[in-house]
Amino acid sequence: MQSDDTIEKYRVDKWLFAARFFKTRSLAAEAIDRGRVTVNGQRIKPAKILVAGDILTIRIDNYQYDIEVLGLSNKRGSATVAQQLYRETEESKQQRELLAARLKAQPPPFHIKGRPTKRDRRVIERFIFNHDEF
Repeated sequence: MQSDDTIEKYRVDKWLFAARFFKTRSLAAEAIDRGRVTVNGQRIKPAKILVAGDILTIRIDNYQYDIEVLGLSNKRGSATVAQQLYRETEESKQQRELLAARLKAQPPPFHIKGRPTKRDRRVIERFIFNHDEF
C-alpha cells in the first residue's frame, strides 16, 4: 500500500500564484470562486488539491489558457521557474494569438469626458448650423 504522503499535492490557488497566473493568492482564489478556473472540466474551490497531469482552463480578461500541470510548487519563483510548472496546449496558444491580433486591430473605444468645452460647443454649433440645409 502506498501512502499519499509521497505524492506531491498542493492547493490550486497556491499553485496558480506560484505559476504566476495571478499576482496574489487572494486574486487566484477569487477567480476560482467566480468559475474562471476549472480543473479537468469541473468547477472547483480554492482548496482543491492539484496533482501533476491535471488539465486547467484559466480565463483571465478576454484570454483563455488551457494548460497541463507538469510540476507542483507552492512557492513563487522567477518566471523561468514558473514556466516549467505547466505546458500550454498549441490550440490555446493559437486562440490567444488570434484574439490578441483581433483586439489590436480594433480602434480604441471613444470616451467622452463630461461636458463639452466652450470650444467644443462652438465646433458642434458650426457643424449643425452649416449642415442644416440638407
